[in-house]
This record gives sequence, C-alpha cells and structure tokens, in this order.
Amino acid sequence: MNVTLDWSWVEPAVAIAGLAAITVISRAFFMIPQRELPLPDWLKRGLKYAPLAALTAVIAPEILMAHGELIGTFRDARIPAVLCATAYYFWRRGILGTIVVGMAVYLPLHIGWGW
Repeated sequence: MNVTLDWSWVEPAVAIAGLAAITVISRAFFMIPQRELPLPDWLKRGLKYAPLAALTAVIAPEILMAHGELIGTFRDARIPAVLCATAYYFWRRGILGTIVVGMAVYLPLHIGWGW
C-alpha cells in the first residue's frame, strides 16, 4: 500500500507565517525600546517631507500617464480637472473643495464627452 501525502499546503503556510512575523516585528519595532530612539536632525528634517513625497509618487503617474505611457494629448479630462482643483486649492486652501472641484470638472469631461 503506497500512501502519498499532499504537502502542497506547506509552502503557502510558511509564506503566510513569515509575512505575519515580518509585519508584527516591523510594526512593533518602535514600541520595543524602553526609551525614545534618538534621530539625527537631518533625518528629522527629511521625514517631514516623506508624506508629500509619497503622495506625489502615487498621484503623479495617475495624472500624467495612461496605459504606461505619458499622455500624448491635451484632450484628457485629468488635465483640466487637475488645473481647476489646483486653482481652487490655492484660492480657498480646502481639501474637500479641491476634491469636489476636481471631480466636478473631470466627470462631465470623461463621461459626457468621452475624454
């Protein structure tokens, strides 16, 4: 009698356990020390710009690229939407209004005119 065991579950289980361990360690890293870790001044200054850099890295490709290539025409609904939203932000300094204005320009151009 030849019995074969199905070990196909081992690799996904090890991967899940490893990813869980890495997640717990990396998130708990700042809570492990008893006292605050000193950071150099240059690192503190640099960390102030990290959220802006991350947001730019996410948003810029969505605005400037389509299908993995730069936008080749000005007849794209994202360009006027970004320009109007940016103008509103510098006028009123409100995030919610910026989003509303951007979408109010983008949706009619994209859905209505097919830009």
